[in-house]
Amino acid sequence: MNKSLVWLRSVVACLGTSLAIGAWCADDIVIGQVAPLSGVLADTGKDMVLGARVYFDYINDQGGVHGKKIRHVVKDDGYKIDETVRRTRELIDKDEALALIGFAGTGNVGELLNQKILEKANIALVAPYTGGENLRTPFNPNIFHIRAGYADEAEGIVNQLVMLNMKRIGVMYQDDPFGRAGLAGVEAALKKRNLEIAATGAYEKNTDKVTDAVNAIAKANPQAVVMISVNKSTAAFSKQIRAVSTVAQLVNISVVNPKEIARLIGNDNARGIGIAQVMPFPYSATVAIVKEYQQAMKKYAPPKTELSYTSFEEFVGAKVLVEGLRRAGPNPTREKVIRALETLHAFDTGGFTVNFSPTNHIGSRFVEITVIGKDGRLLR
Repeated sequence: MNKSLVWLRSVVACLGTSLAIGAWCADDIVIGQVAPLSGVLADTGKDMVLGARVYFDYINDQGGVHGKKIRHVVKDDGYKIDETVRRTRELIDKDEALALIGFAGTGNVGELLNQKILEKANIALVAPYTGGENLRTPFNPNIFHIRAGYADEAEGIVNQLVMLNMKRIGVMYQDDPFGRAGLAGVEAALKKRNLEIAATGAYEKNTDKVTDAVNAIAKANPQAVVMISVNKSTAAFSKQIRAVSTVAQLVNISVVNPKEIARLIGNDNARGIGIAQVMPFPYSATVAIVKEYQQAMKKYAPPKTELSYTSFEEFVGAKVLVEGLRRAGPNPTREKVIRALETLHAFDTGGFTVNFSPTNHIGSRFVEITVIGKDGRLLR
């Protein structure tokens, strides 16, 4: 059936509960998402939204959850903390979101906790796109993580580097809670092996001004550098450090898109950069959840949309949230959704298992390392 006709019929069906043409039904399930759709993290934000939306569209085509359709309300925060707070309040107070999904930035989500916004609304935030330990410890009852934390990623990265006999390791990081969380993770992983960070270099959030970081780290001539940064800053640093140093290996934590890095600095400059991953490889349909993701993307995403770890992660997050909605019953409340999510013990999404309980909201600690190949694509 033509999608426009489907939309028109849904409008007609809703006229009894709304005075506005094109409005949604009053009993739809509102899921809110704040994402950086502008600014330095815009490409990541768009993928985050796409992954969740594709899964919600798939579920709505199956009849929704207990007969109710999911309405995915998205707001742009530009990766700015004050905007994250403002937009979240809008979703909770004006849009009456039943639950939240996604959100990017350790500092951004951390400010929601500082102001007790999630706590006061008693609302769940599922699959935030951050591994910050301050969002995990101490335990927070409102956040449900489906990805490993930055400490888990740092441990995996350092373990791999030390196995390759690289022990002089530097750290380039974003000077904010996100970057400092990653820095602490690398420091802890090295200390566990009786090693210390060889050099550090910081850059300012929402910029790609990394020259000072390059100079500080190049002086120490480390064997490897762990980057706690986003797409543009990672690309700029990688190109510049290789021009002035003999550093053998660059590795970034999971919050970057390899194709975007290759686009920014070219395949030759991007080649060999390692990237930690906290989700199964989304480009090969050997795992059931990956196959489901690829099929849904083909049907519901815009034509020629490329697959990515980011859209896949939020696709998985949406699947986890929908299972929580199902278990919350036909008349869900924010409280019921939280309690339902806590029943997802060893929940198999299709080859990727999430474990939640009333005392544990860290669903996974899965980490593996990938490398950007000669054509800008990832290799395992």
